[in-house]
Amino acid sequence: MRTVFRVFSYLKRYPLLATAQLSCAILMTVLVIVFPGVTKAITGEVIPQRDFDRLIPLSLIALGAFFATNLFNALRIILNNTFEQKVIFDIRSDLYHKIQRLPMRWFDNKRTGDIMTRVTEDVTAMERVLIDGIEQGVVALLQVLIVGGYLFYLNPELALITMIPMPILIGGAWAYTRTSPARHRKVRKATSSMNSLLHDNIDGIQQIKAFTREDAELGRFNRSSNKLREATLHLMRVWALYNPSMEFFRNAGYALVIGFGAWSVMHSPDQATLEEQTGVFVAFLVALSFFYEPISRLNGLNQIIQAGRAAGERVFEIIDAEEEPDLDGGKLLPVPVKGEVILEDVKFSYGDDISTLKGVTMRAEPGQMIALVGHTGAGKSTVINLLTRFYEADSGGISIDGIPINSLKKSALREAMGYVTQESFLFNGSVRENLVLARENATEDEMWDALRAANASAFVEALPKQLDTNVGERGVKLSVGEKQRISIARVILKNPPILLLDEATASVDTETEKLIQGALEKLMTNRTSIVIAHRLSTVRNADRIYVLDHGKVVEEGAHDELLADDGVYAMLCRQSLMA
Repeated sequence: MRTVFRVFSYLKRYPLLATAQLSCAILMTVLVIVFPGVTKAITGEVIPQRDFDRLIPLSLIALGAFFATNLFNALRIILNNTFEQKVIFDIRSDLYHKIQRLPMRWFDNKRTGDIMTRVTEDVTAMERVLIDGIEQGVVALLQVLIVGGYLFYLNPELALITMIPMPILIGGAWAYTRTSPARHRKVRKATSSMNSLLHDNIDGIQQIKAFTREDAELGRFNRSSNKLREATLHLMRVWALYNPSMEFFRNAGYALVIGFGAWSVMHSPDQATLEEQTGVFVAFLVALSFFYEPISRLNGLNQIIQAGRAAGERVFEIIDAEEEPDLDGGKLLPVPVKGEVILEDVKFSYGDDISTLKGVTMRAEPGQMIALVGHTGAGKSTVINLLTRFYEADSGGISIDGIPINSLKKSALREAMGYVTQESFLFNGSVRENLVLARENATEDEMWDALRAANASAFVEALPKQLDTNVGERGVKLSVGEKQRISIARVILKNPPILLLDEATASVDTETEKLIQGALEKLMTNRTSIVIAHRLSTVRNADRIYVLDHGKVVEEGAHDELLADDGVYAMLCRQSLMA
């Protein structure tokens, strides 16, 4: 139950709301015993004595108690909903905040659909714990205690008979609670797997259609969906046995009370006692319904709590995950940043048995353009990942302006860098919203200047709403070259001292490449640039070229020097791997 209590720990943030809600719950629960008391007075005194004068006042008291009960109930529901939504907002906020602070290695081992399921569906399942755990659980427990006390006040012997089914009800609830977590975890896992598959297939719908894999993918989806169906049916079958069984033993309590209660009343010594005991017995039966009803509600609540518990475990697994180091602590880079970048004998592995970098050493002087070339898998992108500290080097040293980057605050390090990837990513929003990611307070004139520098102003001016045109999810409404130029404009707007380019022109045609290349030349002026490229036009003018092969630097030098050496670089050029 640690997970459930941890969910409730969020409630401590709002003590006034919690107190007000609990007060309403107590008041409405106390008022429950008014109607059995009125019933006792009417059946035991008013009717036998034909006391018409007391009938209407007692009826009005019962009516007033019902009105007050429902008034407090309405207030409780309003307070509960406000309370619950505040807490759910806090949980979602904490969860998303934590996701942003997790290292890239964590994301390497998680599917996007699984993460989305935890943020949406699992948090919603936790929400049910809060709604029913507080709203129903607290009220039900209070009602059991208060009405139970009233039953002992009316007739202690009958009250003890009422308690006969309680050990069975408690034992059944305990047994169900002990065995249910595994069933609910299986359902949550199956839900996550199905959502992950759905997310992947929607992202890859073009490939599915291109390879006519619709039927095959439908089969995969149905198999995943069937696992969820089977897990859910197993859960429901157990519930179908548990809930009616508990209902039977609860109703058995009614039968025992009816039998022993009637037997006791019929053995009254005289008429006066018979009338009095009849009133007590009727009041006891009315109150008994208020006693067993919340017990039935608690059984249903147990099912919801176990589902919320399984979901909560998945949510707190993320919240408890280890964060990236040095997100908030560490040094700041001195201003201005010169842009000297040095890697010394850097080694790195993504976690498998094969090392990705095997002692890489390279140097970029301030303002220089350094090019990284090599076959796919040589380790070029890994160098960029280590410079940005998306991943941490296993050994060796990386420094900027003589300061080891592992001693720097990560936000300060990344603020000094501009990163343009091969597959540029645009968010589902306007051109303006994608540009201000680089600098939130940028003016419209500065945005247009950046677009002109990126050779992007012409096509943006032709868009229906220009800067306010929505680019669609991942920029789907724009061409590859247009998306890339907006990405470059975004980096120009940021104006970082160090520039990282990961094959920025690899996916475009020759004409678009010229536009992008012109934008990159402007962007790289007077700043340190580390460029990954497969095209000769991109690296020809680099100050220094590093050739990587299987995680090692096998050659370095200027373009003409490397061609003259007739080594790996010259071979790559002849094979048109960079043409």
